[in-house]
Amino acid sequence: MMRIAKEFTFDMAHMLDGHDGKCHNLHGHTYTLQVEVAGDLIADGSKAGMVLDYGDIKRVVKEHVTAKLDHAFAYFEENENECRVAKLLQEMNRKTVALPCRTTAEGMAMVIFDWLGPYLPVSAIRLGETPTSFCEYRGELS
Repeated sequence: MMRIAKEFTFDMAHMLDGHDGKCHNLHGHTYTLQVEVAGDLIADGSKAGMVLDYGDIKRVVKEHVTAKLDHAFAYFEENENECRVAKLLQEMNRKTVALPCRTTAEGMAMVIFDWLGPYLPVSAIRLGETPTSFCEYRGELS
């Protein structure tokens, strides 16, 4: 089995309501996303010798992840205060995205893994929140 990865960046705002540190406040990051896929090499055809074409990975990630998250306010759909902020932004015609978890790097990595699973044989998601801080989520192969 071979593993390949492609890296992306996107900018996103969030807040961690109830957190005991400075991330309690509304703020943003330039995230670095590495999408790792795994599989056997394609035996024949124009993509012989590849696990997947990097261009195909790019297209899927753009459609299912970065188009949703880039320059959006991401919020936990079950947090009252974060929902209030999102509602105000929506009234102002600003981009928001509700997530089923707190918008920690760890939670977002799991959500991204789930978003991509139906379309790619994802083996890992690495999400960098700052140049020196990242998490990695490895789930079951799709």
